[in-house]
Amino acid sequence: MSAEKFNILSFTGKMKTLHLSWMAFFITFMVWFNMAPLKGAIVDGVGLTLSEWKTLLIINVALTIPARVIIGALTDKFGPRIIYSSLLAICSIPCFAFALADSFTQLVIARFALGCIGAGFVVGIRMVSEWFPPKELGTAEGVYGGWGNFGSAAAAFTLPTLALLFGGEDGWRYAVGLTGLMSLLFSVVYFKNTTDTPKGSTYFRPKNLGGMEVTSVKDFYLLLLMKTPMYLALALLNWKLSPQGVSLLSENVALVLYVALASLYLYDSFATYKVNKDIFVNPVPEIHQYQFKQVAVLNILYFATFGSELAVVSMLPAFFAETFELSMATAGLLAGMYAFMNLMSRP
Repeated sequence: MSAEKFNILSFTGKMKTLHLSWMAFFITFMVWFNMAPLKGAIVDGVGLTLSEWKTLLIINVALTIPARVIIGALTDKFGPRIIYSSLLAICSIPCFAFALADSFTQLVIARFALGCIGAGFVVGIRMVSEWFPPKELGTAEGVYGGWGNFGSAAAAFTLPTLALLFGGEDGWRYAVGLTGLMSLLFSVVYFKNTTDTPKGSTYFRPKNLGGMEVTSVKDFYLLLLMKTPMYLALALLNWKLSPQGVSLLSENVALVLYVALASLYLYDSFATYKVNKDIFVNPVPEIHQYQFKQVAVLNILYFATFGSELAVVSMLPAFFAETFELSMATAGLLAGMYAFMNLMSRP
């Protein structure tokens, strides 16, 4: 790790990596929440019902749940530079598809795929941790998280105004497409201007990528329990798309997906067992054990805090517009003030 001082105004060395990483995170959040402040234009332009719009809000975050697990594992294996760059480039495709969609089905497919971009956060966290020493890591990750998280506020601030400037019923399409173009272009910038570690440092990769390692049998079963909310959330999404919800999926397709989710959970559990099977034969000495319940508590806390933020960021622009009869631009400006607080509070 670099010995240079932490200087937020610098754009060299580790500070350059920090600034480029929060910019990448900023763009992922701007792309991820580019539809929230444009509700009125999208609903009117495509002819959506309120139920269909709510489904899009759920779809928007659904794939992020498993994507963060997968992207985290890929980051461990290949490094944050290539993964972040690839994520920005690949996710620009469903962003463009969303901007061009003219039916609810097309919007759902594009938005479902676009949920993967919400996994960008975990990539940058690993990148920043490689570049900063422990005494600066909290501040560095606070800057990364806070300034990057501001992307959702920037979307609320700017996209309604851009849609109005482009004008016409397709104004929202140009605004959304512009965020996809930003993501595509910055993927090149990030790839060309970052490295996984400072010069001379080694990027350590885990021995096992098949599942998380625990150090006791009790923690193994707690880990399996903590995996269930992800599958339950995906099952809820399946229900929402079934005939009991918006009828985008048939009863038979929904049933197949329920079975697939159950099978995937069993496979995930087996993969986790393969990684941890030694603890059933040779118990880890207590001095070398860690308490998985600490991870579980952090998981629940993050679920409560960030989960509530996602909900508010998704719904606040429409709430202001409909409740107080504000214009799309004014509602977006006011809603953006919520995420604006991240700029100072996280660092």
